[in-house]
Amino acid sequence: MRAFVALASMLAALPALAACPIELAVYREAMTGAQIDFRPGATGIVSNAFRLLASGDTVLDGIVMWTQAPSRPLGMVTHKCPEGDLTGDEIAACTVWEGVVYSADASGTIALLPQEGEPAPATLILSDLARGIAASPAFPGGWTAKLPWDVFSLSGCQE
Repeated sequence: MRAFVALASMLAALPALAACPIELAVYREAMTGAQIDFRPGATGIVSNAFRLLASGDTVLDGIVMWTQAPSRPLGMVTHKCPEGDLTGDEIAACTVWEGVVYSADASGTIALLPQEGEPAPATLILSDLARGIAASPAFPGGWTAKLPWDVFSLSGCQE
């Protein structure tokens, strides 16, 4: 019942956020409070950029690139990647999660993540995010905080 009331409250707030473009959207995961903040200025093959603020003070970087045939928004979340040109092994060592980023509107219709300039959807789904974080080589001692779930709800719009 408590989950239903929380969901109803979120959906009631959605009209106020409906005009928010995806590049300014803020999303929150209900169980841990993890947050995704999108950033404007994606360039080249990167269609969206974001950061994921996880439990504690862990900040993860995220990008989305669209694949070719079939066209899908492939998301990648990394932790403390070195700067500059990286080898495949260096990228693999700091990659926390990779997968298709899905969205859902207020009525529950599933779609793909919109690109910059398009309205932010009510919900984001980063499929298998928790498993990716738990198994990531970016955390050699293992992830010690509570793992965020795969579903994030629109909670705000940056100015």
